[in-house]
Amino acid sequence: MRAGVKTMTDESFDNEKGEESFEDLFRSYTAGLGNEVHVGDRIRGPIISIGKESLFIDTGTKIDGVVDKAELLDDKGDLPYKEGDVLELYVVSFRGDEIRLSKAMTGAGSINALEEAFRNAIPVEGKVKGQIKGGYHVEIMQRRAFCPMSQMDLKFQESPEQNVGQTYRFLITQFEEKGKNIVVSRRDLLRKEQEKAFKKFIETLKVGDQVPGRVTKLMPYGAFVELLPGLEGMVHISEISWSRVEKASDVLTPQSTVTVKVLGMEPGEKPGSLKISLSIKQVTGDPWESVGDNFRIGDNVKGKVTRCANFGAFVEIAPGVEGLVHLSEMSYRKRVTKPEEVVKAGDHVPVIIKEIDLEKRRISLSIKDAEGDPWSDVPERYREGQRVEGVVEKRERFGYFVALEPGVSGLLPASRIKDSLKPSQLEKLREGDKVNVIVEEINPEERKITLAPGDSRDEEDWRQFAKREQKRSSVFGEKLNKALQKATKQKG
Repeated sequence: MRAGVKTMTDESFDNEKGEESFEDLFRSYTAGLGNEVHVGDRIRGPIISIGKESLFIDTGTKIDGVVDKAELLDDKGDLPYKEGDVLELYVVSFRGDEIRLSKAMTGAGSINALEEAFRNAIPVEGKVKGQIKGGYHVEIMQRRAFCPMSQMDLKFQESPEQNVGQTYRFLITQFEEKGKNIVVSRRDLLRKEQEKAFKKFIETLKVGDQVPGRVTKLMPYGAFVELLPGLEGMVHISEISWSRVEKASDVLTPQSTVTVKVLGMEPGEKPGSLKISLSIKQVTGDPWESVGDNFRIGDNVKGKVTRCANFGAFVEIAPGVEGLVHLSEMSYRKRVTKPEEVVKAGDHVPVIIKEIDLEKRRISLSIKDAEGDPWSDVPERYREGQRVEGVVEKRERFGYFVALEPGVSGLLPASRIKDSLKPSQLEKLREGDKVNVIVEEINPEERKITLAPGDSRDEEDWRQFAKREQKRSSVFGEKLNKALQKATKQKG
């Protein structure tokens, strides 16, 4: 042995130097590890290691506990624990070299084990064997028990037969006649689990969190969303969608699942209650933040008319992004005094983006530009002296506005009515009457056309002159022809 190296049997190691002896060390190591455990005991300890099929738990004794991994998986089949996490389990079997743990007592067991589970409110595993009057026949640890219908779930079940054949955890609520009369409740266990989950959820929930929920009730002012059984929050109608929502039922349906963002939390009116404000629309982000990337001035887009006002109509060109079509941008083809003359809420219309103000969140739109300016090719479609039929659009003291086509009107001055062969008939014209006119002058820059009566005296005088000239030419021709024929005969 090398000098200076001491062995556990060296007396100087535990006597002369005051160090602990091997016996003392072993006693210290085993202190507290000899505590006995019994079936039904509740064990609380950290996870020591995670194996392929089992987890090993520190039981506080010299024997580690073992629990099946499959029993601890969540609904997605994942293990939500890691080494060091503390679990609370029950001793379901104990041999000298192994302590089996479980979330509930299961399998075959003695009457004493069941009575212990009853006294200590230890969950037991049971299989629903059948539906009987007033409840269910449940088999627990190879013994018959009864679960009242009302104690099978927290909520009323429309199809109670769906529980037959299922294996659940129960609490023994009544244990009489040495186990001949056993009554169990799943409801009490669910309530405890719900309270535990509720407490944990509330402790971790904070403003800004996004959580799943279920729509439970629709109201005129919004919707109630259940985050956990017994815990609801309210989504105000203004927080349902970035688009304008008149009624919550237009967007949501009861029992539908949604993701919500927590906007605020404060104590409710009842002691221990919590008032939670939620938002559905803010889960997706503000659509105005991407307007600059998605739209440009001059873009031709299609939108939905959301509402009409005295000054124009609001058109939604993307969810939550509205623009205004002013009355002056409604139509080239007619004079618009109110938007309902052109559109109504719910209509889908093409629009041109005229202006974008991101800072003020305003977009100016035009329906008339999207439809096209009918004056753009007026000089090609009309010429001076052309006879056309129009419709009296408006009567003023200075003349008649006559629509030649939608969006293109001309003025028949009152001073020209006297040039008509039948001026009295023109003076009787009313809005909507048809009238024949002659295009007298076109000014496309000022968008003006001057008209004359279709039977004006000027035109009639020209017709008479043409007829006279034609007749005169015909007479002259005859005379000339006769003179030529006479001259020819004389020469012959």
